[in-house]
Amino acid sequence: MFADTLLAWYGENQRSLPWRGESDPYKIWVSEIILQQTRVQQGWDYYLRFIDTFPDVGALARAPEEQVLRVWQGLGYYSRARNMHAAAQQIVNEHHGTFPRHYEEIRKLKGIGDYTAAAIASIAFRLPYPAVDGNVLRICSRIFGVCDDIMLPATRKQITEICAKHIPTDDPGTFNQACMEFGAIWCTPKNPKCDDCPFRSSCYALKHGLTETLPLKSKSKTKQDRFFHYTFYLYNNNTILEKRTGQDIWRNLYQLPLHESSEPLHGGQKTKKNDDSTKILELKETLSHQIIHAYFYLKKLKKKPELAENQILVPMDQLHNYPMPKIMTQFFDHIS
Repeated sequence: MFADTLLAWYGENQRSLPWRGESDPYKIWVSEIILQQTRVQQGWDYYLRFIDTFPDVGALARAPEEQVLRVWQGLGYYSRARNMHAAAQQIVNEHHGTFPRHYEEIRKLKGIGDYTAAAIASIAFRLPYPAVDGNVLRICSRIFGVCDDIMLPATRKQITEICAKHIPTDDPGTFNQACMEFGAIWCTPKNPKCDDCPFRSSCYALKHGLTETLPLKSKSKTKQDRFFHYTFYLYNNNTILEKRTGQDIWRNLYQLPLHESSEPLHGGQKTKKNDDSTKILELKETLSHQIIHAYFYLKKLKKKPELAENQILVPMDQLHNYPMPKIMTQFFDHIS
């Protein structure tokens, strides 16, 4: 009954999206990864650009990482792009360039978790694995009255089992897409369309006045404030870029030379002693677990600078060739 009602709603209300109706596992994979932490309207153009640049898994595997990050630039959560690149090489090396057809093999690919593996397996290969994302956790909590914290593994397992009981074996992919779509545009986090809901007569949350309460979700941790001080060195219309390394945010992206402080610097305080740079801009970017407070300083150079190992001198009109975090492109847009 749940599946029939949901699929009938989906047939009338599904959005027309560039990946909808797609059976190519590679393109399904790309769309699912892009839509993680990304709204559909923003992800739409990125999906088309990504597929145009890397039309198949082989093209993605052969591409240099820097190009992959450049195409991804602006989407954030860059580990998604790095993991896709690594997984594409994994498919080429371990599966002869053919996308694996079994859930267990898909799940072993770099950066693919339970949800993404189930989405690909069900949509591309019609395997009856429920794809449980935040949308599905929400609609099942409300409709079936799951009143436990959805951040707990036991609750996610319970909701996965509910979906597994209802998923049709003849077309599991459409069922999974219908669940995700219903949560995305109908049973939304705020102001769900309860008056026009096909489940209004049976929804637990609606019956018990818990629509605004369910799903229960434990509070996220307080975001960490970080204070980045970037120096914009200018020498004969060239500037210095450095490549971020290590396991921190924005790994392998390019930025201006950075000094990080443990707290904000106030007034005329300098990033270091005897520094004659001038502060020209402040920006802030909120990430999933961090808030970046960025301060930009201009320093004009009279002689060619000596560069550190991870630094390069780049003409200003060539900056677009280097993948950068959003806050860096915002800075260059501001001064252009």
